[in-house]
Amino acid sequence: MDYQTITLEIADDIAVLTLNRPDKMNSLTTQMRAEINHAMRDVVHQARVVVITGAGRAFCTGQDLGDGGDATKLDLERTLRDEYTPMLESIAQCPLPTIAAVNGPAAGAGANLALAADVVIATESAYFLQAFTRIGLIPDAGGTWFMPRQMGLAKAMGAALFADRISARQAEAWGMIWEAVPDADFAAHWRARAEYLAKGPTQAFTAAKQAIRASFESNLPDQLNLEAQLQGRCGKSRDFQEGVVAFMEKRPAVFEGR
Repeated sequence: MDYQTITLEIADDIAVLTLNRPDKMNSLTTQMRAEINHAMRDVVHQARVVVITGAGRAFCTGQDLGDGGDATKLDLERTLRDEYTPMLESIAQCPLPTIAAVNGPAAGAGANLALAADVVIATESAYFLQAFTRIGLIPDAGGTWFMPRQMGLAKAMGAALFADRISARQAEAWGMIWEAVPDADFAAHWRARAEYLAKGPTQAFTAAKQAIRASFESNLPDQLNLEAQLQGRCGKSRDFQEGVVAFMEKRPAVFEGR
């Protein structure tokens, strides 16, 4: 697919998907959502980790209200169901580890696009903003699902109702994101994190993601059973065999990942 609103670079088992509308602060359009969805599904067999980041000074400032004409006449229900849902599911359900490298403001649907990733790494100057109530809407693009799970009910409710900016450092302290790093170190840091995952046991990462996400809907006996099933599967992999041998030989493991 010839992408017009994103770029996709794959090297050394790392896929970097860059939202590429810097003049519009990477705000989301119908075309961009389709391209993100396509790219996320296309990279599964080409890489071992996916990084989503933004071009320019923003990560993503949410819906482009100028896309498709008069914003007050948008069919928001259809747009969310037909365009946002497939895009967000392609990120949240990706079998590969996913990192949102938040290089700047992440607002509205852009904030929740970031939260759909497995790990969010933000530069210290970045912020997150659930801006929806400022224009008479509710958090969407998965915001009402992601936020309570990642930052707790009280923080999620305040973020939704007050629409205050949440600095990257606040987001880290609240458990909303994995980490905030100094701006000068940001690019090298997320790249190192991606390289670690790209060289790791991909099957184990996939199983860990599945188990952790399932835990919100499981009771303890069901979760223990799921862990046993997934661990049994991992225990039959060549990566497990390599991990044990490397541990015994006191050397770094070299994982195949597939």
